[in-house]
Amino acid sequence: MEINYQNIKVIGFDADDTLWVNETYFREAETAFANLLSKYETANKIDQELFRVEIENLSLYGYGVKAFTLSMVESALELSNYNISTKTIESILNIGKDMLNKPVELLDGVEDVLKALSKRYRLILATKGDLLDQERKLEKSGLTDYFHHIEVLSDKKEANYSKLLNHLDINPSEFLMIGNSLKSDVLPLVNLKANAIHVPFHTTWAHEEVTEKEKNGKAYRTIKSLTSLLKLLN
Repeated sequence: MEINYQNIKVIGFDADDTLWVNETYFREAETAFANLLSKYETANKIDQELFRVEIENLSLYGYGVKAFTLSMVESALELSNYNISTKTIESILNIGKDMLNKPVELLDGVEDVLKALSKRYRLILATKGDLLDQERKLEKSGLTDYFHHIEVLSDKKEANYSKLLNHLDINPSEFLMIGNSLKSDVLPLVNLKANAIHVPFHTTWAHEEVTEKEKNGKAYRTIKSLTSLLKLLN
């Protein structure tokens, strides 16, 4: 399907796993958590239970490392039948703290792409997660000056994007969203008659996966890396 980007005036970027590494650290944390609880359950069962608790807690805690850490603690209590030691609880909290202290590792070509596009378009950052953590990562990234507007959303559904576009007085047909998640960064925008480009990351949280039926008939492009944007929008 041919898609024309000549009318684009504003480009939005997701942050985690689009501009910098994020999900990799969650996979590492899940492995460390499973190792801590290995005497209570198998790694597969621990992963399943943690995911279940995470999803149940989304409406309470939202997204991000802090929410993930609380879900790890809750899962540990349940999986151990409330016999988990305070020392293990401390180790779980340290997994979360280690995640928050991770360096910000930019993906290949990110700054070059933002520098080039910022000369021709208005750029905004639209991400979800914990506000303090996202602000910290953005500051460490050195990318702040490329964005005209930065928004940390509680979620990335059609209503969230519609509110953001209205607030910034952006016509959906003139907006292009770039991100690694079909569920959060692409399909909601397509449904709003905006434009979106999918840039897959090598690992995806199960909650962000979509079915073939959900993708069917949706007009968007998929590119291998952000650097491909420059040629596509030339």
